[in-house]
Amino acid sequence: MSTLEKFLPAFLEDVMGDRFGRYSKYIIQDRAIPDVRDGLKPVQRRILYSMYEAGNTPDKPYRKSAKTVGDVMGNYHPHGDASIYDGMVRMAQSWKMGHALIDGHGNWGSQDDDPPAAMRYTEARLSSIAMEMLRDIEKRTVVFKDNFDNTAKEPVVLPSRFPNLLVNGVSGISSGFATEIPPHNLREVIDACMAVMDDPDLTLEQLMEIVKGPDFPTGGIIMGEDGIREAYRTGKGRIHLRAKTEIEDLRGGKQQIVITEIPYQVVKARLVTAMENIRLEKKVEGIAEVRDESGRNGLRIVVELRKDADAQGILAYLLKRTDLQVTYNFNMVAIVNKTPQQLGLKQMLTAYIAHQKEVVTYRTQYDLEKAEDRAHVVEGLVKALNILDDVIATIKASKNRQDAQNNLVEQYGFTERQADAILTLQLYRLTNLEITSLEKELKEVRKTIDYLQSILSSERKLFKVIKDELTEIRDRYGIDRRSEIQGEMEEIKVNLEVMVPAEDVFVALSNEGYVKRTSKLSFTRSGGDVDSIGLKEGDFLRFLLDVNTIDNLLIFTSKGQYYLLPVHQVPEYKWKENGTAIVNVIPIAKEDRIVSVIPVKDFEDPELSVVFVTRKGQVKRTALKEYFTNRSNAIIACKVSEQDEIIAVQLSDNRKDLLLVTKNGMSIRFMEDEINSMGRAAGGVRGIQLKDDDEVVAAEWVKGEEGEVLVVTDLGYGKRSLLLDYPLQGRGGRGVFTFEFKDGKRVRSNGSVIVGAFAVKEEYELTVILDDGGRHSFSTEKAPIEERKSTGKLLVPASKANKLEYIGKKATIEETPK
Repeated sequence: MSTLEKFLPAFLEDVMGDRFGRYSKYIIQDRAIPDVRDGLKPVQRRILYSMYEAGNTPDKPYRKSAKTVGDVMGNYHPHGDASIYDGMVRMAQSWKMGHALIDGHGNWGSQDDDPPAAMRYTEARLSSIAMEMLRDIEKRTVVFKDNFDNTAKEPVVLPSRFPNLLVNGVSGISSGFATEIPPHNLREVIDACMAVMDDPDLTLEQLMEIVKGPDFPTGGIIMGEDGIREAYRTGKGRIHLRAKTEIEDLRGGKQQIVITEIPYQVVKARLVTAMENIRLEKKVEGIAEVRDESGRNGLRIVVELRKDADAQGILAYLLKRTDLQVTYNFNMVAIVNKTPQQLGLKQMLTAYIAHQKEVVTYRTQYDLEKAEDRAHVVEGLVKALNILDDVIATIKASKNRQDAQNNLVEQYGFTERQADAILTLQLYRLTNLEITSLEKELKEVRKTIDYLQSILSSERKLFKVIKDELTEIRDRYGIDRRSEIQGEMEEIKVNLEVMVPAEDVFVALSNEGYVKRTSKLSFTRSGGDVDSIGLKEGDFLRFLLDVNTIDNLLIFTSKGQYYLLPVHQVPEYKWKENGTAIVNVIPIAKEDRIVSVIPVKDFEDPELSVVFVTRKGQVKRTALKEYFTNRSNAIIACKVSEQDEIIAVQLSDNRKDLLLVTKNGMSIRFMEDEINSMGRAAGGVRGIQLKDDDEVVAAEWVKGEEGEVLVVTDLGYGKRSLLLDYPLQGRGGRGVFTFEFKDGKRVRSNGSVIVGAFAVKEEYELTVILDDGGRHSFSTEKAPIEERKSTGKLLVPASKANKLEYIGKKATIEETPK
């Protein structure tokens, strides 16, 4: 086996690491990240140089794009034609580039994200400003390297006579790095360059007085000066881009929103579609029509509104819900000395100035060499013309050209370069006029040499040359700022009334979890009777809320979670229809169940708290404002242990007493403000001290001494006892008896546990469900008033074989909390 065929052992991680490292280096340096000096990725640089080399310049006719792509691919960029053409397309699109580097002819795409025509159809040439990127490239201003097959030379970087990296911006994703540099205003960036040349110690604040921020070709309003400052300091920052809009008045009291500038990189067609979908889906009331009226006169999108529509409110909604306002994240990464670096504004300007110093120095050296060579030649010509007859005689006496050159060098002290120039001199140059002309040229060339030498010997003069040339570019190509800058970030507040017409409705939730929203008209047409509500067989109504469509519902579950459900998002059904399962509206888990539904109009009311009671006797109070959210999934409302669960949740003004009743007949009454207000995710404190086999079955909020407490057992026995018989105690005690159980051989049992307790001031109905599914109802007045520790009376026909499974207040409109 030959040496070449031998296999060498290697660890996979070493091989992979080495290969991926090389790949990453290539992708970063030669594909996706721009050079800090000219702001170009390799493919862009190769396209521009190839077009320049082929004479595809602004003063010549357009040339087929396919020819350019072929030249680039064949000579410099050994990759697919698609990637080369994509690079050309971007440089030709005026809505992506601050100043387009390619002058395209034909279909080069649009702001609607229409694709450009194939390269065989489009034509292109370099734009005027692109010539500034390549100016002086033939004067050894930049380093050249071999191309991929060593058949030609290509520039490592372009001279870039203006700061292209900042002016045109760039975006790219490579291996481990990404870059996002926005376009800037040419005048501002050049002024900043000159300011840094004048004072290298310029602070960022002083620089930002010149460069106010990005300047996007699509215009728009930039908000967030702090984000700009942070990006210019560190290379990373965030701003908000908002479309330029105006509300116009029409005849008949109507208005329309007119959009004339949209955020950078937002696709216009998708934006228009998104606004049209909002109209079709009626997410906002008041939009009559959305039209794209863009044309030769520029971008114009019109959102026509109905009469009396809230134009400002609708605009705020569109800004929040569509790409009329977007976030732009700076990530200013560029290649510096073959290494990717995150750069601030001043670092970028300093790197560019250093590049220009090199370019102008190399160009000056090149020009100086040419001038010195020309001076040397002219000196020889002047000397020769002064001894013309002798020179001619010497040439005539020579055998051949080489002999003549040697004789001129030996006899008159000419150099070989001068002798060669004399021999190529045309006869008409021997006139007196030409002699004068050569002497004048020699004088001018010596003056040029002195000037060029002074540039190389003085940094101040070097900077003056750079500044003069930058000023010329600024005056020729500079344009007014297109993007407006607002210092402060403006918060968008969308009133719910804009999205939803305010209407009083009923929301019903059944025991089996069927929910619906019903108009009051449907309720009235169905007879105006709560009992006529549509329910599945065996189901019953648990919650019936009289609310408005702009209200919110807080839905609390036994496992300590909650959902915020806007009323308008509850599906609408007729009164006699069953509704839809709650799981179709909120993602409630199968093993969880709803404990309470609380309507809320204002979350910011400082007087209101949400109070929780658990089966193990824990109580918790939290400010209502803690429960506002924009999320639609489950959020923790109260920390609950695995063996515990929430049994009651109520909105409270913190001025009542809390009465807890346990299954073994104990009860405690304490002031609600004994519970310190806690955070939303807290677990609460002890409300009552329970024996091991006991648990809380009911919680009621009471006030004063008026009214009674009704308790009911699992065998249907119950009674009322006066509220004044329940003394105020400290939170966390054992409490007092509220019922006496009796059981024995000769005594009929009145139950083994309490299943429900209710505060009663005025008569109302209670609904009871037995184990066998039987349903009964009775009035609170049916329960006798007895001592607190008494045995009660049979209220419901239950038995040990058919106990009470559920007892609750019968849902009525009057008792719905407001």
